[in-house]
Amino acid sequence: MPGAFHSLLLPLQRKRKSKRRRIRDHAKENCTKKPKNHLAAAGDPSFHLKSSSSASSSSSSRGRCLVQPLGNLLLSTSPRANLRDAGLGALRPLPDDLLLDVLGLLPARALAALSAVSKALYVFASHDPLWRELVLAELGGGFHFAGSWRATYAAAAASGSRAHLPPRVLEVKGFYSDYLFQSWLCANMEMRHEWLARDNIERRRGMSVEQFIAEFEEPNRPVLLEGCLESWPALQKWNREYLLDVSAGKEFAVGPVSMTLDRYFRYADSVQEERPLYLFDAKFAEKVPEMGREYEVPVYFREDLFSVLGEERPDYRWVIIGPAGSGSSFHVDPNSTSAWNAIIKGAKKWIMFPPEVVPPGVHPSADGAEVTSPVSIMEWFMNFYSACKTWEKRPIECVCRTGEVVFVPNGWWHLVINLEESIAITQNYVSRRNLLNVLDFLKKPNASELVSGTKDRVNLHDKFRGAIEAAHPGMINQLELEAQEKAAARKKKALFWDSAVDANTGGFKFSF
Repeated sequence: MPGAFHSLLLPLQRKRKSKRRRIRDHAKENCTKKPKNHLAAAGDPSFHLKSSSSASSSSSSRGRCLVQPLGNLLLSTSPRANLRDAGLGALRPLPDDLLLDVLGLLPARALAALSAVSKALYVFASHDPLWRELVLAELGGGFHFAGSWRATYAAAAASGSRAHLPPRVLEVKGFYSDYLFQSWLCANMEMRHEWLARDNIERRRGMSVEQFIAEFEEPNRPVLLEGCLESWPALQKWNREYLLDVSAGKEFAVGPVSMTLDRYFRYADSVQEERPLYLFDAKFAEKVPEMGREYEVPVYFREDLFSVLGEERPDYRWVIIGPAGSGSSFHVDPNSTSAWNAIIKGAKKWIMFPPEVVPPGVHPSADGAEVTSPVSIMEWFMNFYSACKTWEKRPIECVCRTGEVVFVPNGWWHLVINLEESIAITQNYVSRRNLLNVLDFLKKPNASELVSGTKDRVNLHDKFRGAIEAAHPGMINQLELEAQEKAAARKKKALFWDSAVDANTGGFKFSF
């Protein structure tokens, strides 16, 4: 297949590609197994592709699907003729994900050469996430997105050439792979109606701080707050034009790289991939002081005890910008903090599970240092969302829109996906309701792995406790005493019912 690429002139060094995280197919309590044919739902008519996507032939690589799900092979006129097997030779026994891991170790020149060996290797070597890793490793945030990562790399490699032609998109038929098809489908399908319909979060407007503490922060319950942002200048001013003006020349953290807003917006306007890059910057207020002045912390979250550390406090606030489909997969917020997330523009779908309920398809390690989960948010919705329908403890769900704020209590698992281009501010904080939890978290034996947002992970506990005792003498002792009293009261109540209820009959026991 000569001509699939033109000259590839970028340096051949690259970082090792992070392995695509596979979901272990084993039973967990309250969790159904991943179905063997996890793409069966792909034929469901309620799945709709984005308008720019097509599984049919196209002259453009954007939205183009070179593969079909494996089940379609049964309908083929030659059911044994999978182009994949015929074109891989000795590599045929390797599972698709493992083969992609191997190809991810290759430099661009070798990957391009491999794509000319056979149609099957062309399909694998054209897998756009491989080229995304190459672009980000070699160009950082200085790339001009050209509709696909493969085309972006080719354009950068040919910079300075008089007549650059984009890489050819070849016609491939008869290639079947569930793994590759699911990656394409996750990048090109719309959110299903049933994934957005459930909205069971409690919504409040005009609530007092005392009510918030008693009804939500103290019992550690999520809530969606309305009418909190009406005084924010950001709500009126933060459109693209304004942000481009005030941040001209400044770079923001976008995934593993840094980018200017103009480059990021160009990328966001044309990208259509499974895991879009997400702008998530902790230093935005230092970089662009105007942005820091144009919002204020809602009154419910103004007690932030981490502030006693001054400049040594862990990262705690971020501006978040992303296109539809971008977001954060299931995680628990850092350092056992609580958080609030305010939408300045756009809409986000939230799914939250309480600390004691691990989401289906998510497998944290025993020490909490690592989490194995689906590759993308859309993959989780496709394969695991329906499992929650039968659970006794179903997740809290909502769509949060412009001008609304979600309170995320400490320890809650949450997933967020942007339903349209969105701009948000989020902050993590510690109040006295959560102080003891945070101190316990910071002194865990593996704090060097768990603590985040600071360079001094090991000593953060001692620094924080010392600063609290200096700024608020007696606070920690008082909170510990109150916690002991509450624990004793709960134990006493449990003992009373143990003595009052007959375990065999379910009725009361009377002693005369």
